[in-house]
Amino acid sequence: MSLDSSTRSTIDISALLAALPARIAAIPALAAARDPQHIALIEDARRLTSAQLLQAVDAATALLREWGVRGGDRVMIVAENSIAQIVLLFATARLDAWALVSNARLSAAELDSIRAHAQPRVVAYAVESSGDAQQHAQRHQALAAPAIKPDIGAWSYTVDNTVQAEPVEAANDRQCAALIYTTGTTGAPKGVMLSHRNLLYIAAVSSRLRKVGPGDVVYAVLPISHVYGFASVCLGSLHAGATLRLAPRFAPEAVRRALADERVSIFQGVPAMHAKLLEHLQTHGHPWSAPHLRFAYSGGSPLDAALKAQVEAVYGLPLHNGYGMTESSPTISHTMLDAPRSDCSVGEVIPGVEVRFVGLDGVDAAPGEIGELWVRGPNVMLGYYRSPEQTRAAVTEDGWLKTGDLARQDADGALHIVGRSKELIIRSGFNVYPAEVEHVLNAHPQVVQSAVIGRAVEGNEEVIAFVELIAGATVTPAELIAWCGARLAPYKRPAELKVLAALPAASTGKILKHRLREFV
Repeated sequence: MSLDSSTRSTIDISALLAALPARIAAIPALAAARDPQHIALIEDARRLTSAQLLQAVDAATALLREWGVRGGDRVMIVAENSIAQIVLLFATARLDAWALVSNARLSAAELDSIRAHAQPRVVAYAVESSGDAQQHAQRHQALAAPAIKPDIGAWSYTVDNTVQAEPVEAANDRQCAALIYTTGTTGAPKGVMLSHRNLLYIAAVSSRLRKVGPGDVVYAVLPISHVYGFASVCLGSLHAGATLRLAPRFAPEAVRRALADERVSIFQGVPAMHAKLLEHLQTHGHPWSAPHLRFAYSGGSPLDAALKAQVEAVYGLPLHNGYGMTESSPTISHTMLDAPRSDCSVGEVIPGVEVRFVGLDGVDAAPGEIGELWVRGPNVMLGYYRSPEQTRAAVTEDGWLKTGDLARQDADGALHIVGRSKELIIRSGFNVYPAEVEHVLNAHPQVVQSAVIGRAVEGNEEVIAFVELIAGATVTPAELIAWCGARLAPYKRPAELKVLAALPAASTGKILKHRLREFV
């Protein structure tokens, strides 16, 4: 038995769950009690010790309370990875409010749609570390927040005193800690409610399986507004006493320098990040230098064998892989630290989680056969905010989450994701639902109808759009891409747009998307 499989088998899930704190806000307090002078957070311009992080959370909590934030309120945090974002997240949890983490790079329309649905009491904008957050703050006429000690960087806020708070639950498996929005296939935003236990369980299990400790420096470039960056990277690292090196967005040269000079020991990214880092090294003739790196991980998108081999050859380490979704907080499986795989499996199901493989007929598939992956465990969400119908469609009465992904499991326990029953496109680790892009294209006055599909490129997927135009239309593909650019986040914009005389359709008028593959 390998060391890692023995580590995995010694995790007593019932004991682990019983030992979890009541709230994620306990993480800074526990870290400060353990080692107050340990460096917890690093930005380019500032760093906070564990004691300073706790002090900053206390100060931010007092401000939120002063502005009327109560248990069950939503606090929307518009940010890119930053100290201010993390302080506000814990301060929100301290008041039993829900942290609504939003990527500042979302378009105005996307952000406003989420805000309208969630009805936050306070919206906070981490303006110093994000130019995009600054633009949103100006648009909403946000006020500058008073300076707190220690300095966490400038931020702004708005308050809405008309909103209603949700009930507060004492139990950590019932109280919502975070509200993370994924855009549904209908184009309407869906707010995934994750409990304190959901997030603490993933933080505890993932850090245990990676053997994270106080000696680790974790390069945090995966957005904390995304569930993997939030639960596994941010909470998991701080829970284990590691140092988080925050990066607001991916830049290959910044990653290269951090790996070479900043004692980074853990680097987690989507496949496209690893591909772009390799390309940068090659283009500029930089030697590989990562003297402290011990763990490299890829997730958020399918990993192809060629990229995995290239990365491992350069890094001199296994490239670990995993799988999850927002609704499962997110982790469902990953390859084990001391049992790396030569294939592109997403690894073993993590301790405490059960899986099923369900056929189209609703009957469990035979062992090794492909079926829709269903998941049950302490990681499954509370539900979709203000949408009991969508919650019932996604989670069965006995707690099984229907992932919508097709998968199979080897005899040795390795999980393989073989396709998606949804039309989801995963671009650089972010979900893109075709209906959302089609909705924007169809709103153009010269577009009759549109269809959007994904196209695989090395280590990633691209968004490809097809449109049918009105007679006499003058609009160009470039203009339509620009139209999307003004209304969608960068990762949702089509990489290519093709005009067809008519989109392939069935006699019913339904667009036959599989036929569009012929034009890619």
